Amino acid sequence: MTVQPTSAALAAKRILIGKPGLDGHDIGAKIIALTLRNAGAEVIYTGLRRSPLQIAQVAVDEGVDAVGLSILSGSHKELVAQVMEQLRELKAEGIKVFVGGTIPAEDQAHLHGLGVAAIFTADMPLDSVVRALAKSLA
Repeated sequence: MTVQPTSAALAAKRILIGKPGLDGHDIGAKIIALTLRNAGAEVIYTGLRRSPLQIAQVAVDEGVDAVGLSILSGSHKELVAQVMEQLRELKAEGIKVFVGGTIPAEDQAHLHGLGVAAIFTADMPLDSVVRALAKSLA
């Protein structure tokens, strides 16, 4: 599915997609990366099995507007907390963080409490993800 730009908000944004931890499943992350690129964003994909520090450092080095974390391993609460902490330590609290993957509904409030701007589950249509990110990054 090709998604056309839904607003100028994504056309001017740099978004990093990261796979923290030991999760080796990256199809969803690649689909989101391609979808966001097709929607006009400049996308940087870190690849598999990156540490929270590596993801935060790349985000700072690349000057991104947002970091998308793809997590299917069940360790989303811990990994998101670690990425958020690393961003704080690098004085990059202004970078918005969104999370996608296998995120149970009962964990979403916890992630929002950590500062996560948006959460996307595997059953969300891609155009809904693009619209939500464009709104969040506007």
